[in-house]
Amino acid sequence: MTTLVVIQARMGSSRLPGKVMLPLAGRPLLQRMVAQVAAARSPFKLTVATTVDPADDPIAALCAAIGVRCFRGHPTDLLDRHYHAAVLAGADVVVKIPSDCPLIDPDIIDRVLSFFRSTEGRYDYVSNLHPATYPDGNDVEVMTITALEQAFREARRPLEREHTTPFLWDNPDRFRIGNVTWEAGIDASMSHRFTIDYREDYDFVKAVYEALSTPQNPTLRLGAILELLAARPDIMAINARYAGVNWYRHHLGELRTVSARETRRSGDTA
Repeated sequence: MTTLVVIQARMGSSRLPGKVMLPLAGRPLLQRMVAQVAAARSPFKLTVATTVDPADDPIAALCAAIGVRCFRGHPTDLLDRHYHAAVLAGADVVVKIPSDCPLIDPDIIDRVLSFFRSTEGRYDYVSNLHPATYPDGNDVEVMTITALEQAFREARRPLEREHTTPFLWDNPDRFRIGNVTWEAGIDASMSHRFTIDYREDYDFVKAVYEALSTPQNPTLRLGAILELLAARPDIMAINARYAGVNWYRHHLGELRTVSARETRRSGDTA
């Protein structure tokens, strides 16, 4: 089977415009993100899915410069963008990874893909998000092309088009849903925030890269990050006020399988 990993990226961001091109240890954030994903051992094709908006030309130019496939599609309908990128690549299996997770551990990508492959035919959709246990920013979602096509053709709600996969995981009566939990046996999804939405998130990730990334060892791993944060609580504190804040908070009345325990309003006490 052909597996396609899609990193979704665009320059537009209401909270932190151009975040995917911000510098991390001397390279654009998106380039660091691509390197983290590409370090996974599982066999897959990799593409960056951006938009046809001219504002996203720098993303296409970076992809050309570093030798990564780039698909340009719908500006706001990410479900449309993922589906057409998958069709163009002839994918049987599609993996969704957002571009604002430059600390994603490639071993976690391998673990989720390994689970999906070892249970071939048993699941339509597998992730490490329902429920989440890993630190926020290690998001891996795997789905069959059949399931993705069904979502593409049937999903109608704006949140289903914008966030690509809710039509699948929020309908467990229609789709066979699998989940991979953190082997550490703990839940850090609401306490540790490795994703980038706010300036403090970028400052946090930048501090982690500056502390851990070297030319000899450019790939970051979860264990080393957690050791750093234990030793440097000042880094952990940089974006702590946003821990647990995610897009669910805007749609709790629309999502059947997500509760208020899985999100927090910006500014709430952690």
